[in-house]
Amino acid sequence: MPAGLLAVEKNPEGRRIVKLFHQHIGLENKTCVSKFILLGLSEDADLQTLVFGLFLSMYLVTFTGNLLIVLAVITDSRLHTPMYFFLSNLSFADICFTSTTIPKMLLNIQRQSKLITYAGCIAQIYFFVLFGVLDNFLLTVMAYDRFVAICHPLRYAVIMNARLCGLLLLASWIITALQSLLESLMVLRLSFCTEVEIPHFFCELNQLVQLSCSDTFSNEVVMYFETGIIGVIPLIGILFSYSKIVASVLRISSAGGKYKAFSTCGSHLSVVSLFYGTGLGVYLSSAATQDYRASAIASVMYTVVTPMLNPFIYSLKNKDIKQALYKLFRPKPFST
Repeated sequence: MPAGLLAVEKNPEGRRIVKLFHQHIGLENKTCVSKFILLGLSEDADLQTLVFGLFLSMYLVTFTGNLLIVLAVITDSRLHTPMYFFLSNLSFADICFTSTTIPKMLLNIQRQSKLITYAGCIAQIYFFVLFGVLDNFLLTVMAYDRFVAICHPLRYAVIMNARLCGLLLLASWIITALQSLLESLMVLRLSFCTEVEIPHFFCELNQLVQLSCSDTFSNEVVMYFETGIIGVIPLIGILFSYSKIVASVLRISSAGGKYKAFSTCGSHLSVVSLFYGTGLGVYLSSAATQDYRASAIASVMYTVVTPMLNPFIYSLKNKDIKQALYKLFRPKPFST
């Protein structure tokens, strides 16, 4: 590519001009790359050691904390209830969600490399979308579970039976797998110019589409449509569930009953607020500014920090989880 065009690509308007240039001269389907360059969170070499240590620590805490919740739910029969069934699946999804991006980032820092293969980038997009959207659906299902528990307590065991729980989990997996597959296939149809630099620490779908040299109209239509369907509808379901919960709790006469009702869903509401608050904040801020590096740093909140805090939110005030963990690690007496 001419040097002038490379200079133009430093801003979003320049990338649009390059895209039109390639389409005009017929190079749209002839350009292909085998690798991408992940610019990461900082280009300062002195900060790489600090970034490596910080993200390694957060990843280990996330992995260990969520794994402990999964083990506690599996090993303690008292936690074999719909609420903890969905919680263990949320913890598993969080482990996979962070494992999609952080290990590759740490490996690149350790190797002093910024490269990711084309196949690796597509795979990262697939699994990032898969487990990110799965988190979204699981939070929605958990909100419905709390709605049934508080608003219809006498029918809870009948409504939230094992069959329904299995169907809800299966539907969440199928929908998210199909969506992530569609997004990945849409990226495969795109062509890219040489030396594509992604101003992020992983292959972020929206930025990758913007860096393409081919027509991205259909990709953008699919992204906006799926964001509206997959993002807005579950959020509406969560808000509806909690509006009913609040209305039901306010009708309880005793203060102790209100506290007990709110305590059963307080942890989940905290996680929902953290997940949606950070995610929407990142994407709204990125739409208002063209500072992609700042958006990449902000995205750490929902890709790393939120999954790391989930185990603490659910375990610190949850007596059942703490008892299950104590039982799991309690020293076993020697038999004589």
